[in-house]
Amino acid sequence: MTLRAICRDCLWSGDQRTMRCPACDSRRVINHNELADLTIAHLDCDAFYASVEKRDRPELRDRPVIIGGGRRGVASTACYIARQYGVHSAMPMFKALQACPEAVVIKPDFAKYVAESKRIFDAIGRLTPLVQTLSLDEAWIDLSGTERLNGGPPALQLARLQAWIETETGLTVSIGLAPNRFLAKIASELDKPRGFSVIGTEAATLLAPKPVSILPGVGPVLSSTLRSDGYAKIGDLAAADPRDLVKRYGENGLRLHDLANGRDSRAVNPARDRKGMSAETTFNEDLTTATDLEAELWPLCEKLASKARHDGVASRAVVLKLRRTDFRIVTRRISLAEPVQTARALFAAGRALLRPELGIAYRLIGIGLSELVEAAETPSALFESAEARILKTESAIDVLRAKFGKDAVVAGRALKR
Repeated sequence: MTLRAICRDCLWSGDQRTMRCPACDSRRVINHNELADLTIAHLDCDAFYASVEKRDRPELRDRPVIIGGGRRGVASTACYIARQYGVHSAMPMFKALQACPEAVVIKPDFAKYVAESKRIFDAIGRLTPLVQTLSLDEAWIDLSGTERLNGGPPALQLARLQAWIETETGLTVSIGLAPNRFLAKIASELDKPRGFSVIGTEAATLLAPKPVSILPGVGPVLSSTLRSDGYAKIGDLAAADPRDLVKRYGENGLRLHDLANGRDSRAVNPARDRKGMSAETTFNEDLTTATDLEAELWPLCEKLASKARHDGVASRAVVLKLRRTDFRIVTRRISLAEPVQTARALFAAGRALLRPELGIAYRLIGIGLSELVEAAETPSALFESAEARILKTESAIDVLRAKFGKDAVVAGRALKR
Protein backbone atom coordinates (compact mmCIF):
# COMPACT_ATOMS: atom_id res chain seq x y z
CA MET A 1 0.00 0.00 0.00
CA THR A 2 1.21 3.47 -0.84
CA LEU A 3 1.53 5.53 2.33
CA ARG A 4 0.44 9.15 2.12
CA ALA A 5 -1.18 9.89 5.50
CA ILE A 6 -0.71 9.01 9.18
CA CYS A 7 -2.83 10.08 12.15
CA ARG A 8 -0.65 11.07 15.10
CA ASP A 9 -3.45 10.40 17.60
CA CYS A 10 -4.68 6.91 16.71
CA LEU A 11 -1.83 5.96 14.29
CA TRP A 12 -4.22 5.19 11.42
CA SER A 13 -2.41 5.17 8.09
CA GLY A 14 -3.70 5.32 4.53
CA ASP A 15 -2.88 5.86 0.88
CA GLN A 16 -4.95 9.04 0.49
CA ARG A 17 -4.17 12.47 1.86
CA THR A 18 -6.85 13.74 4.24
CA MET A 19 -7.50 16.71 6.52
CA ARG A 20 -9.21 14.57 9.17
CA CYS A 21 -8.47 11.05 10.33
CA PRO A 22 -11.24 8.72 9.07
CA ALA A 23 -10.78 6.55 12.17
CA CYS A 24 -10.83 9.08 15.03
CA ASP A 25 -11.69 12.42 13.34
CA SER A 26 -8.43 14.02 14.54
CA ARG A 27 -6.91 16.88 12.59
CA ARG A 28 -3.40 15.83 13.63
CA VAL A 29 -2.71 14.03 10.35
CA ILE A 30 0.66 13.92 8.59
CA ASN A 31 0.17 14.23 4.83
CA HIS A 32 2.91 13.76 2.24
CA ASN A 33 3.23 11.77 -0.98
CA GLU A 34 6.70 10.50 0.02
CA LEU A 35 5.91 9.26 3.54
CA ALA A 36 6.91 5.70 2.64
CA ASP A 37 10.29 6.70 1.18
CA LEU A 38 11.94 9.20 3.57
CA THR A 39 14.30 7.82 6.21
CA ILE A 40 16.28 10.64 7.89
CA ALA A 41 14.72 12.35 10.91
CA HIS A 42 15.59 15.13 13.30
CA LEU A 43 14.04 14.95 16.78
CA ASP A 44 14.05 17.97 19.06
CA CYS A 45 12.52 18.03 22.56
CA ASP A 46 10.31 21.08 23.03
CA ALA A 47 11.83 23.60 25.51
CA PHE A 48 13.30 20.55 27.22
CA TYR A 49 14.55 21.82 30.61
CA ALA A 50 11.54 24.08 31.11
CA SER A 51 9.14 21.33 30.03
CA VAL A 52 10.61 18.91 32.57
CA GLU A 53 10.13 21.48 35.33
CA LYS A 54 6.56 22.27 34.24
CA ARG A 55 5.69 18.59 34.15
CA ASP A 56 6.95 18.17 37.71
CA ARG A 57 5.28 21.36 38.93
CA PRO A 58 1.82 21.52 37.31
CA GLU A 59 1.09 24.86 38.98
CA LEU A 60 3.59 26.39 36.53
CA ARG A 61 1.76 25.16 33.44
CA ASP A 62 0.43 28.58 32.43
CA ARG A 63 3.34 30.60 33.84
CA PRO A 64 6.44 31.84 31.97
CA VAL A 65 9.41 29.78 33.14
CA ILE A 66 13.12 30.49 32.66
CA ILE A 67 15.81 27.95 33.51
CA GLY A 68 19.03 29.66 34.57
CA GLY A 69 21.19 31.18 37.27
CA GLY A 70 21.05 34.40 39.27
CA ARG A 71 20.80 37.89 37.89
CA ARG A 72 24.43 37.74 36.72
CA GLY A 73 23.89 34.39 34.97
CA VAL A 74 22.27 33.51 31.68
CA ALA A 75 19.07 31.77 30.63
CA SER A 76 19.73 28.14 29.71
CA THR A 77 16.30 27.86 28.12
CA ALA A 78 12.81 29.30 28.41
CA CYS A 79 9.32 27.87 27.98
CA TYR A 80 7.24 28.92 25.00
CA ILE A 81 5.26 31.40 27.07
CA ALA A 82 8.46 33.20 28.11
CA ARG A 83 9.70 33.12 24.53
CA GLN A 84 6.69 35.19 23.50
CA TYR A 85 8.20 37.98 25.60
CA GLY A 86 11.48 37.73 23.69
CA VAL A 87 13.37 35.52 26.15
CA HIS A 88 15.81 33.08 24.53
CA SER A 89 18.65 30.77 25.51
CA ALA A 90 22.02 32.37 26.35
CA MET A 91 20.30 35.70 27.10
CA PRO A 92 21.75 37.43 30.18
CA MET A 93 19.37 36.82 33.06
CA PHE A 94 18.88 40.50 33.86
CA LYS A 95 17.74 41.11 30.28
CA ALA A 96 15.46 38.08 30.39
CA LEU A 97 13.79 39.40 33.55
CA GLN A 98 13.49 42.86 32.04
CA ALA A 99 11.66 41.32 29.10
CA CYS A 100 9.50 39.06 31.29
CA PRO A 101 9.44 40.32 34.91
CA GLU A 102 6.76 37.84 35.99
CA ALA A 103 8.79 34.80 34.91
CA VAL A 104 9.49 32.01 37.38
CA VAL A 105 13.26 31.38 37.42
CA ILE A 106 14.39 27.85 38.24
CA LYS A 107 17.96 26.74 38.80
CA PRO A 108 18.81 23.94 36.35
CA ASP A 109 18.76 20.38 37.66
CA PHE A 110 21.00 18.61 35.15
CA ALA A 111 20.82 15.23 36.88
CA LYS A 112 17.06 15.22 36.28
CA TYR A 113 17.43 16.36 32.68
CA VAL A 114 20.04 13.70 31.94
CA ALA A 115 17.74 11.00 33.34
CA GLU A 116 14.82 12.14 31.17
CA SER A 117 17.09 12.39 28.13
CA LYS A 118 18.21 8.81 28.68
CA ARG A 119 14.61 7.56 28.71
CA ILE A 120 13.94 9.25 25.38
CA PHE A 121 17.17 8.19 23.69
CA ASP A 122 16.87 4.62 24.94
CA ALA A 123 13.52 4.48 23.12
CA ILE A 124 15.11 5.86 19.94
CA GLY A 125 17.94 3.34 20.24
CA ARG A 126 15.44 0.49 20.22
CA LEU A 127 14.48 1.53 16.68
CA THR A 128 17.95 1.94 15.17
CA PRO A 129 21.61 2.19 16.19
CA LEU A 130 22.08 5.07 13.75
CA VAL A 131 21.45 7.93 16.16
CA GLN A 132 23.65 11.03 16.29
CA THR A 133 22.92 13.14 19.34
CA LEU A 134 23.57 16.87 19.30
CA SER A 135 22.70 17.54 22.95
CA LEU A 136 20.56 16.14 25.73
CA ASP A 137 17.42 16.97 23.78
CA GLU A 138 18.24 16.74 20.09
CA ALA A 139 19.36 14.09 17.61
CA TRP A 140 19.45 12.96 14.01
CA ILE A 141 18.06 9.49 13.32
CA ASP A 142 18.61 7.25 10.28
CA LEU A 143 15.85 4.64 9.96
CA SER A 144 16.98 3.18 6.64
CA GLY A 145 16.28 -0.53 6.40
CA THR A 146 14.23 -0.76 9.61
CA GLU A 147 10.75 -1.16 8.12
CA ARG A 148 10.53 -4.95 8.48
CA LEU A 149 12.23 -4.99 11.88
CA ASN A 150 9.99 -2.31 13.41
CA GLY A 151 6.75 -3.10 11.63
CA GLY A 152 6.26 -0.09 9.41
CA PRO A 153 8.02 2.64 7.42
CA PRO A 154 10.10 5.29 9.23
CA ALA A 155 7.25 7.82 9.23
CA LEU A 156 4.98 5.43 11.12
CA GLN A 157 7.78 4.43 13.51
CA LEU A 158 8.39 8.09 14.32
CA ALA A 159 4.70 8.80 14.88
CA ARG A 160 4.61 5.91 17.35
CA LEU A 161 7.77 7.17 19.02
CA GLN A 162 6.39 10.70 19.38
CA ALA A 163 3.19 9.36 20.96
CA TRP A 164 5.15 7.05 23.29
CA ILE A 165 7.37 9.88 24.53
CA GLU A 166 4.40 12.08 25.32
CA THR A 167 2.50 9.28 27.10
CA GLU A 168 5.41 7.78 29.03
CA THR A 169 7.43 10.88 29.96
CA GLY A 170 4.86 13.70 29.88
CA LEU A 171 7.15 15.62 27.51
CA THR A 172 6.66 16.60 23.89
CA VAL A 173 9.02 16.47 20.93
CA SER A 174 8.98 17.89 17.42
CA ILE A 175 10.08 15.72 14.50
CA GLY A 176 11.25 16.49 11.00
CA LEU A 177 11.42 13.78 8.32
CA ALA A 178 13.34 14.30 5.08
CA PRO A 179 15.89 12.76 2.70
CA ASN A 180 18.90 14.28 4.51
CA ARG A 181 20.09 15.83 7.76
CA PHE A 182 19.82 19.48 6.77
CA LEU A 183 16.24 19.21 5.53
CA ALA A 184 15.23 17.06 8.51
CA LYS A 185 16.42 19.77 10.90
CA ILE A 186 14.61 22.46 8.91
CA ALA A 187 11.45 20.33 8.99
CA SER A 188 11.55 19.83 12.75
CA GLU A 189 11.46 23.59 13.26
CA LEU A 190 8.45 24.24 11.02
CA ASP A 191 5.71 23.36 13.48
CA LYS A 192 7.04 23.54 17.05
CA PRO A 193 6.01 22.56 19.64
CA ARG A 194 4.62 19.01 19.28
CA GLY A 195 5.09 19.12 15.54
CA PHE A 196 5.76 16.56 12.82
CA SER A 197 6.74 18.02 9.46
CA VAL A 198 7.95 16.40 6.25
CA ILE A 199 10.09 17.78 3.43
CA GLY A 200 10.67 15.80 0.25
CA THR A 201 11.24 16.68 -3.38
CA GLU A 202 9.56 20.06 -2.88
CA ALA A 203 12.58 21.18 -0.81
CA ALA A 204 14.00 23.70 -3.28
CA THR A 205 10.63 25.40 -3.71
CA LEU A 206 10.04 25.50 0.05
CA LEU A 207 13.52 26.86 0.79
CA ALA A 208 13.68 29.47 -1.99
CA PRO A 209 11.81 32.34 -0.25
CA LYS A 210 13.40 31.78 3.15
CA PRO A 211 16.26 34.01 4.41
CA VAL A 212 19.81 32.73 4.09
CA SER A 213 20.17 33.09 7.87
CA ILE A 214 18.43 29.72 8.40
CA LEU A 215 21.28 27.85 6.69
CA PRO A 216 23.65 26.09 9.13
CA GLY A 217 26.83 28.06 9.65
CA VAL A 218 25.27 31.37 8.53
CA GLY A 219 25.36 33.77 11.47
CA PRO A 220 24.47 37.48 11.54
CA VAL A 221 27.72 38.68 9.95
CA LEU A 222 27.83 36.16 7.10
CA SER A 223 24.10 36.68 6.58
CA SER A 224 24.68 40.42 6.21
CA THR A 225 27.56 39.79 3.80
CA LEU A 226 25.47 37.44 1.69
CA ARG A 227 22.63 39.96 1.54
CA SER A 228 24.97 42.75 0.48
CA ASP A 229 26.31 40.46 -2.25
CA GLY A 230 22.79 39.90 -3.59
CA TYR A 231 21.97 36.62 -1.85
CA ALA A 232 19.20 37.62 0.55
CA LYS A 233 17.07 34.52 -0.02
CA ILE A 234 18.05 30.88 -0.25
CA GLY A 235 16.68 30.84 -3.77
CA ASP A 236 19.30 33.43 -4.75
CA LEU A 237 22.07 31.08 -3.64
CA ALA A 238 20.41 28.09 -5.31
CA ALA A 239 20.28 29.90 -8.66
CA ALA A 240 23.84 31.25 -8.46
CA ASP A 241 26.74 29.82 -10.44
CA PRO A 242 28.64 27.69 -7.89
CA ARG A 243 31.93 28.88 -9.42
CA ASP A 244 31.07 32.45 -8.47
CA LEU A 245 30.24 31.37 -4.91
CA VAL A 246 33.52 29.49 -4.58
CA LYS A 247 35.46 32.53 -5.80
CA ARG A 248 33.74 34.74 -3.22
CA TYR A 249 33.42 32.41 -0.21
CA GLY A 250 35.89 29.60 -0.87
CA GLU A 251 34.87 26.01 -0.11
CA ASN A 252 32.04 27.35 2.04
CA GLY A 253 30.45 28.75 -1.13
CA LEU A 254 30.01 25.27 -2.59
CA ARG A 255 28.53 24.03 0.68
CA LEU A 256 26.04 26.91 0.72
CA HIS A 257 25.04 26.16 -2.89
CA ASP A 258 24.39 22.51 -2.08
CA LEU A 259 22.33 23.36 1.01
CA ALA A 260 20.34 25.99 -0.87
CA ASN A 261 19.38 23.28 -3.36
CA GLY A 262 18.39 20.91 -0.56
CA ARG A 263 21.46 18.70 -0.91
CA ASP A 264 23.36 17.36 2.09
CA SER A 265 25.58 14.27 1.81
CA ARG A 266 26.47 14.01 5.49
CA ALA A 267 25.55 10.67 7.02
CA VAL A 268 24.03 10.21 10.46
CA ASN A 269 27.17 9.31 12.38
CA PRO A 270 26.83 7.74 15.85
CA ALA A 271 30.61 8.07 16.25
CA ARG A 272 30.01 11.80 16.75
CA ASP A 273 27.66 10.94 19.61
CA ARG A 274 29.46 12.71 22.44
CA LYS A 275 28.02 14.85 25.15
CA GLY A 276 31.36 16.50 25.92
CA MET A 277 35.15 16.49 26.06
CA SER A 278 37.61 17.72 28.67
CA ALA A 279 41.24 18.04 29.73
CA GLU A 280 42.61 18.14 33.26
CA THR A 281 45.85 17.99 35.22
CA THR A 282 46.83 17.11 38.79
CA PHE A 283 49.49 19.33 40.39
CA ASN A 284 52.70 18.16 42.02
CA GLU A 285 51.98 20.64 44.81
CA ASP A 286 48.69 22.19 45.90
CA LEU A 287 48.02 25.57 44.28
CA THR A 288 46.11 28.53 45.66
CA THR A 289 46.79 31.73 43.74
CA ALA A 290 45.06 32.89 40.59
CA THR A 291 48.40 33.23 38.82
CA ASP A 292 49.42 29.64 39.48
CA LEU A 293 46.02 28.16 38.70
CA GLU A 294 45.62 30.15 35.49
CA ALA A 295 49.10 29.06 34.41
CA GLU A 296 47.90 25.46 34.60
CA LEU A 297 44.55 26.26 32.99
CA TRP A 298 45.93 27.85 29.81
CA PRO A 299 47.70 24.77 28.32
CA LEU A 300 44.59 22.70 29.07
CA CYS A 301 42.53 25.21 27.09
CA GLU A 302 45.01 24.98 24.21
CA LYS A 303 44.86 21.19 24.27
CA LEU A 304 41.07 21.04 24.44
CA ALA A 305 40.50 23.71 21.78
CA SER A 306 42.91 21.98 19.40
CA LYS A 307 41.06 18.68 19.86
CA ALA A 308 37.70 20.37 19.32
CA ARG A 309 38.94 21.90 16.06
CA HIS A 310 40.44 18.58 14.95
CA ASP A 311 37.14 16.79 15.63
CA GLY A 312 35.03 19.54 14.06
CA VAL A 313 32.98 20.26 17.17
CA ALA A 314 32.17 23.34 19.26
CA SER A 315 30.10 24.23 22.31
CA ARG A 316 28.72 27.20 24.19
CA ALA A 317 28.71 25.26 27.50
CA VAL A 318 32.07 25.47 29.32
CA VAL A 319 32.70 23.54 32.53
CA LEU A 320 35.47 24.17 35.08
CA LYS A 321 36.53 21.33 37.38
CA LEU A 322 38.55 21.76 40.59
CA ARG A 323 39.59 19.17 43.17
CA ARG A 324 40.27 20.42 46.67
CA THR A 325 42.91 19.04 49.00
CA ASP A 326 40.20 17.04 50.81
CA PHE A 327 39.43 15.44 47.40
CA ARG A 328 36.03 17.11 47.12
CA ILE A 329 35.27 18.08 43.53
CA VAL A 330 33.95 21.50 42.59
CA THR A 331 32.38 21.99 39.14
CA ARG A 332 31.16 25.25 37.69
CA ARG A 333 29.44 25.79 34.34
CA ILE A 334 28.79 28.78 32.09
CA SER A 335 26.79 29.17 28.88
CA LEU A 336 28.27 31.47 26.25
CA ALA A 337 26.45 33.53 23.65
CA GLU A 338 27.84 31.44 20.76
CA PRO A 339 29.58 28.07 20.40
CA VAL A 340 33.37 28.32 20.63
CA GLN A 341 36.41 26.21 19.84
CA THR A 342 39.36 28.50 20.59
CA ALA A 343 41.75 28.40 23.53
CA ARG A 344 41.29 32.14 24.04
CA ALA A 345 37.51 31.80 24.50
CA LEU A 346 37.87 28.72 26.72
CA PHE A 347 40.42 30.43 28.92
CA ALA A 348 38.28 33.54 29.33
CA ALA A 349 35.31 31.43 30.38
CA GLY A 350 37.43 29.24 32.65
CA ARG A 351 39.03 32.20 34.35
CA ALA A 352 35.64 33.79 34.99
CA LEU A 353 34.48 30.57 36.63
CA LEU A 354 37.69 30.24 38.63
CA ARG A 355 37.78 33.68 40.23
CA PRO A 356 34.90 33.14 42.71
CA GLU A 357 36.51 29.87 43.87
CA LEU A 358 39.89 31.35 44.87
CA GLY A 359 41.05 31.43 48.45
CA ILE A 360 41.61 27.74 49.14
CA ALA A 361 44.13 25.19 47.87
CA TYR A 362 43.47 22.85 44.95
CA ARG A 363 45.24 19.75 43.71
CA LEU A 364 43.60 19.46 40.24
CA ILE A 365 42.11 21.71 37.60
CA GLY A 366 40.19 20.80 34.44
CA ILE A 367 38.30 22.48 31.64
CA GLY A 368 35.54 20.92 29.55
CA LEU A 369 33.02 21.45 26.77
CA SER A 370 29.58 19.88 27.15
CA GLU A 371 26.62 19.46 24.79
CA LEU A 372 28.84 19.42 21.71
CA VAL A 373 27.58 20.44 18.30
CA GLU A 374 29.21 20.13 14.93
CA ALA A 375 31.16 23.26 14.09
CA ALA A 376 29.56 23.31 10.64
CA GLU A 377 26.16 23.65 12.33
CA THR A 378 27.09 26.71 14.38
CA PRO A 379 26.47 30.32 13.36
CA SER A 380 29.61 31.67 11.76
CA ALA A 381 30.70 35.30 12.00
CA LEU A 382 32.99 34.46 9.11
CA PHE A 383 34.42 37.83 8.20
CA GLU A 384 34.36 40.16 11.19
CA SER A 385 34.03 38.61 14.64
CA ALA A 386 36.95 38.43 17.05
CA GLU A 387 36.25 34.74 17.69
CA ALA A 388 36.44 33.99 13.96
CA ARG A 389 39.78 35.81 13.64
CA ILE A 390 41.20 34.01 16.66
CA LEU A 391 39.93 30.69 15.28
CA LYS A 392 41.78 31.34 12.03
CA THR A 393 44.99 32.09 13.93
CA GLU A 394 44.75 29.07 16.21
CA SER A 395 43.94 26.80 13.26
CA ALA A 396 47.11 28.02 11.55
CA ILE A 397 49.05 27.24 14.74
CA ASP A 398 47.59 23.71 14.67
CA VAL A 399 49.08 23.22 11.20
CA LEU A 400 52.50 24.50 12.26
CA ARG A 401 52.59 22.33 15.36
CA ALA A 402 51.54 19.26 13.39
CA LYS A 403 54.40 19.88 10.98
CA PHE A 404 57.18 21.08 13.29
CA GLY A 405 56.19 19.84 16.75
CA LYS A 406 54.09 21.18 19.60
CA ASP A 407 56.81 23.64 20.69
CA ALA A 408 57.03 25.23 17.23
CA VAL A 409 54.64 27.98 18.32
CA VAL A 410 54.36 28.93 21.98
CA ALA A 411 51.78 31.40 23.23
CA GLY A 412 53.02 34.29 25.31
CA ARG A 413 50.87 33.20 28.26
CA ALA A 414 52.50 29.75 28.20
CA LEU A 415 55.93 31.35 28.60
CA LYS A 416 54.85 32.77 31.97
CA ARG A 417 54.52 29.32 33.52
